[in-house]
Amino acid sequence: MSEHFLVTGAMGCLGAWVCRLLVEDEAAVTTFDLSTDDRRLRQLLGDGQLVSVEQLNGDITDPRQVADAVAGKSHVIHLAALQVPLVRANPIIGAAVNVTGTVNVFEAAKQHGLEHLSFASSTAVYGQASNYVDDILKSDAPRIPETLYGVFKVANEDTAKVYWVENGVPSVGLRPYTVFGPGRDVGVTAAPTLALEAAVKGEPYHIPYGGVAG
Repeated sequence: MSEHFLVTGAMGCLGAWVCRLLVEDEAAVTTFDLSTDDRRLRQLLGDGQLVSVEQLNGDITDPRQVADAVAGKSHVIHLAALQVPLVRANPIIGAAVNVTGTVNVFEAAKQHGLEHLSFASSTAVYGQASNYVDDILKSDAPRIPETLYGVFKVANEDTAKVYWVENGVPSVGLRPYTVFGPGRDVGVTAAPTLALEAAVKGEPYHIPYGGVAG
């Protein structure tokens, strides 16, 4: 099978950047997202490159739609998720998207024998720095999430482990930290990006949190 990438959550910041990098590498790309607002894709790709991307409008919580989207793909990059504020505002929908949606992706990968699956976890699986002795945490440091978003990401990591142990579905999970740059306009850690944008425009902006991020 020739390489064909499915990117879930492609209308978000990370998804749009992943699509840009794949298109620049001349890879075949299909997006899967409930949203039809492709402004971030247009911001990063432009109309000339965007025409090469197939866009599927679908619901990550629907196992049939997910399975159909995965069919015929060689790689899946699973980024569909709701950020901390949206999960906090509606935990039930947050769990459906972030947890059930991820199970649907793994189940589809099992069904189609997919060998290349990556997904986004988060450093939200960890707790406060005061909970740890080391300044630099290892990948196997205790997970002590303090938000439902973090709890859901822990569930996703353990889902990946079980699908490997029980079904032989291989996957790679990454834990992004503070993401900033063009397209990063929602979520708790979007503030630095919004602050930079405000500075360029000569407008005031207050970052609503502080501390060390490193």
